[in-house]
Amino acid sequence: MEPSSTITESDLEWTPRAKSFDVQSSDQLANLNTHLSSRTTLTGSKPSTADIILYTRLAPIVSSWSSDQRTGEQGYHHIVRWLDFVQNSPLFGLKLEDSDKVAIDPNDVRVAIKPIDAKAEKEKRKKEKEASGESGAADGEAGEAKQGGGRKAKKAAKEAKDKVEGAVAGAAAAVGAGKKEKAPKQKQPPPPKEEKPLSPALIDLRVGHILKAERHPNADSLYVSTIAMGDAAGADNTSEYEGQVVRTVCSGLNGLIPLEEMQGRKVVAVCNLKPVTMRGIKSCAMVLAASPKEAPGEQDNHKGPVELVDPPAGAAAGERVYFEGWLGEPEGQLNPKKKVWETVQPGFTTTAEYEVGFEVGEVPQLAGEGEGKKTGLGKLRTKEGVCTVKTLKGATVR
Repeated sequence: MEPSSTITESDLEWTPRAKSFDVQSSDQLANLNTHLSSRTTLTGSKPSTADIILYTRLAPIVSSWSSDQRTGEQGYHHIVRWLDFVQNSPLFGLKLEDSDKVAIDPNDVRVAIKPIDAKAEKEKRKKEKEASGESGAADGEAGEAKQGGGRKAKKAAKEAKDKVEGAVAGAAAAVGAGKKEKAPKQKQPPPPKEEKPLSPALIDLRVGHILKAERHPNADSLYVSTIAMGDAAGADNTSEYEGQVVRTVCSGLNGLIPLEEMQGRKVVAVCNLKPVTMRGIKSCAMVLAASPKEAPGEQDNHKGPVELVDPPAGAAAGERVYFEGWLGEPEGQLNPKKKVWETVQPGFTTTAEYEVGFEVGEVPQLAGEGEGKKTGLGKLRTKEGVCTVKTLKGATVR
């Protein structure tokens, strides 16, 4: 977006400052709060690119502040007010969904801010203007001489200018005489990112603990679950619930698994699929469940039965889940264009002993003989044991 058609000196000054702003520095935050106490935007009253840059850096920080940090006695009232203006004003063109904005309650003010002393603020701005004007003092003196001195003043000014330019040129030549010219550095292209070979190990499978499950308010077939998966505090796509870091997960299990069976149980979750918004609620993982395998040409009618995959007893939330014989580090987030999940998921199945495993023969890209090829079934497990289902044999797991 173009916040302003004209780039001002204030824009040029604030853009690099916004990029280098230390969002963890209490001194810089305090100075910014003071600066915004008498301004609508960073540059005064007009929107700028710097406002957008600083908003994207400060929004995650402000979202984690407590009410006291926001509007308490030592709070950053003006930063909060400015941030709310940037994310909501059409002047900046951000067009954020409500779920992506920092939640700010204008009525939650712990300590009312003191009104600005207009006289003191005027004096402060005057001093700032005087300080910035010192560099132009020489120009001001030249202007006075021009108005009152006539030809002699012009001649004297020209001679002084010639002397200054000559001295600067001489100094530059003296400095340059002792230095060799450096050849311009060639920019090295970044090394190509090493692509990991196809494997079920690329999928981030973890033990999840459902802390709460409820019906989706806008979709009859969906449950919305709050699940602890061992994420670090502040990680992407997480929030906090009852002192634990959690993810919100939508699953099409309403009518297939009773809601009471979802409460407080352990599950196996796929944690590195790209988040998807389902009827207004962002789903940030997927719960693994088994259902009967369709016959060739048969469509999945979603009628069940469906059984959640059970981790072994004693497995803790966040514990890594993997297939035997398929070790490796999972991707941070699977690239939807590469269709890793869609390629390897057909190998997810259950055995005659109700154990969950990966049958490599169902994935032609990995099956067969030779280097990188494997045969047979690798069981899904944690360090405590193998993951299972209750009654379904030869099922599809997804």
